[in-house]
Amino acid sequence: MPSNNWEAVIGLEIHAQLLTESKMFSVDSASFGGADNEYTSPVSLGMPGALPTINRRGVEFGIRMGLALNCNIRTRSVFSRKNYFYPDLPKGYQISQFDEPICEKGYVDIYLDGKPKRIGVTRAHLEEDAGKSTHHGDYSLINLNRAGVPLLEIVSEPDIKTPQEAAEYARTVRNILRYLGVCDGNLEEGSMRCDCNVSVRKTGEKKFGTKVELKNINSFRFVEKAIDYEINRQISCLESGERILQETRLYDSTKNRTYSMRSKEEAHDYRYFPDPDLLPLVFEQKWVDEIRATLPELPLEKAKRFQTQYGLPEYDALVLTQERAVAEYFENVAKLSGNAKASSNWIMVELMRELKESEKSIEEQKIRGEDLAELIQLIDKGTISGKIAKTVFAEMWAQGGRPADIVKTKGLVQVTDRAAIEKWVDEVMSASANQVNEYRSGKDKLFGFFVGQIMKVSRGQANPDLVNQVLKEKLKK
Repeated sequence: MPSNNWEAVIGLEIHAQLLTESKMFSVDSASFGGADNEYTSPVSLGMPGALPTINRRGVEFGIRMGLALNCNIRTRSVFSRKNYFYPDLPKGYQISQFDEPICEKGYVDIYLDGKPKRIGVTRAHLEEDAGKSTHHGDYSLINLNRAGVPLLEIVSEPDIKTPQEAAEYARTVRNILRYLGVCDGNLEEGSMRCDCNVSVRKTGEKKFGTKVELKNINSFRFVEKAIDYEINRQISCLESGERILQETRLYDSTKNRTYSMRSKEEAHDYRYFPDPDLLPLVFEQKWVDEIRATLPELPLEKAKRFQTQYGLPEYDALVLTQERAVAEYFENVAKLSGNAKASSNWIMVELMRELKESEKSIEEQKIRGEDLAELIQLIDKGTISGKIAKTVFAEMWAQGGRPADIVKTKGLVQVTDRAAIEKWVDEVMSASANQVNEYRSGKDKLFGFFVGQIMKVSRGQANPDLVNQVLKEKLKK
């Protein structure tokens, strides 16, 4: 293993496809899917004489995200041509922004292991996506449906020190994108992609090492694993006297290694210059202020409010606010049930387990917020026990419906009649005479055994507090 005399310097470039109906510079559909090359026109095909026009909605989404990233918003920005020659870039250049981006000098706060850290954002600029090449042995096919889809590229400062911080930063940016409704953050479909810039240097050095770019990583777990591999690869190379090449590398998730793709271009290699077909993008500050007024409460703000308003632990608040729909569901349940901590527990443990196993979103499942709130109230009132509640919850997950109706139909009301509980206690003690004698001779741990047997005999309907009280009284005799 490499020595601990090295430190990593990491920066992320996140490319987020914006959820506009049309492409960034044409009226072609920006939808995912469709038949091959269905969503194309002379503009996205790069035909001579075809002229681009700026998508206002794309600009609005860029401003919204820039504000959420605490960026300065330029009221005058410039679109440039970034020249490179790939088969899936039919014009031979990409329309992007270079020295005058729409958003710059922002930051993102992340939490890792309960500790906050601020990651600077150098810039967030608008551009168009390229098409997609698929390779089939001796030939390749090109689908230009994606060519021209609006992208917001978010470039972090090199403030990230570990693979874990990189993954958490990417998750946090994705959560913000989804809260704003400007990108669905679907890594599998490529609507959000991460490029990771990684270098290493001796601990305490100020000068950066040679940067290597890891291209198009499509999961947070792979972001972490790819960076971890690359850090160790670079340290091993340097300690054995090799030189690090500035290059672009791809990550192979099956072999958990990176491999060279091509030498890394510098900015001057792209020969940026202002696009002569597009005037500078100019708008009034008033529009920025109007957009700012429509921003929702963002994840970190919401998590802090959940801690103060509902008394939740920091961990609960951070988990519940990762997805906007989950946060809104929790708040609905907490207000209706009057028990915020129980609401948090049921959502984080029972509901999220079912969502994960079924691969459903919270919008797709059958348990309404008001029904989960009613279930919590039934427990708090002593109508049902926690054990019975889990049976009711399973029925609600499978079929939906009100918990009170399920309890009534299945006869699951908790028994609080002392005479009935005494009968169950007597029955269990009579059937467990040896254990009773052992308990009375000092084996106190058997108390849990008796409680379990009584709950089994009562089919979980006996009131646990009353069971404990009656059982203690009878075992003392």
